[in-house]
Amino acid sequence: MREPAFWRTDGGRGSGALTRALLSPLGRIYAWAVARRIRRTEPVDPGAPVICVGNITLGGTGKTPVVQSILRRLEELDCNPCALSRGYGGSEAGPLEVLDDHTAAQVGDEPRLLARDARVWISRDRVEGAHAAVEAGIDVIVMDDGHQNPSLKKTLSIVVIDSVAGWGGNLVFPAGPLREPVPVGLARADAVIVMTPDQDAVPNYERLQLSDLEIPVLQAWLEPREAPPKGRLLAFAGIGRPQKFFDALEAAGAELTDGLDFPDHHPYSQRDLAYLREHAASHEAQLITTEKDWVRLPPDARKDIRAWPVEARFANPAALDALLLDIVDARPSAR
Repeated sequence: MREPAFWRTDGGRGSGALTRALLSPLGRIYAWAVARRIRRTEPVDPGAPVICVGNITLGGTGKTPVVQSILRRLEELDCNPCALSRGYGGSEAGPLEVLDDHTAAQVGDEPRLLARDARVWISRDRVEGAHAAVEAGIDVIVMDDGHQNPSLKKTLSIVVIDSVAGWGGNLVFPAGPLREPVPVGLARADAVIVMTPDQDAVPNYERLQLSDLEIPVLQAWLEPREAPPKGRLLAFAGIGRPQKFFDALEAAGAELTDGLDFPDHHPYSQRDLAYLREHAASHEAQLITTEKDWVRLPPDARKDIRAWPVEARFANPAALDALLLDIVDARPSAR
């Protein structure tokens, strides 16, 4: 979905405020339903530690690059980890392991991206997916999203928050971007990762309601793995917050002629691609997009479109290690 403007704009008496006021009762019902499901569900222990990397808001927070970093670090610590995803946007229900011949249309864009560097299972039923992974020898499961999914027993719950977007007015969907009230979601978290625009940014912890938390609060940011291509670029993205991608390109020195945004997880059609190429030609520019968008492109469309890779970097890697080392010790093989 594309984030509606009234979630984050018009903080006064305008039409946005009226829309939020009209939708707030539905937000209370939504929050009640989420809390009721969590309260009534008995989590299942899949036989391996489960790290949940989730969020309290809808939209992009940088969660998937955090999952990638955690998977890499777990492998360095001699674990055999995997990512577990619902496979949003894919046609397959699972449980199945994502293999090289699977497409984003089958398994979803985030699993397809994660599977380039790690083992990944998708399953609409998280319990079935976790059991399938453990049966295949996985000893640590990293859930990509699922902070509000109570079906699996979580060993470590991490909430990721974008320091700029914040909580979007503290209103629950559909009045705002929250999946549940902030204090309720944070109460179930074991740690928080605040994603900042760069390593020099200082988060406003009070505005983010994090200043009095008694759990670890880590700072991280997305760092390019390579410089943007030289020359004129036309960027496009169908992610939670496309403007973050456009801003990051410009901050890295890219000569950006325009930025075109699409809804999150948008499946690019031939008509979309024809429009993008025509628009790029009119600007005499090279097309560039995110890695998550690139894996959704038809293979024959990728040859003239660049993907710009980024990775999550932590201000204090030792703080992340302190969390993960407890997980390493919790594996059945380590007991």
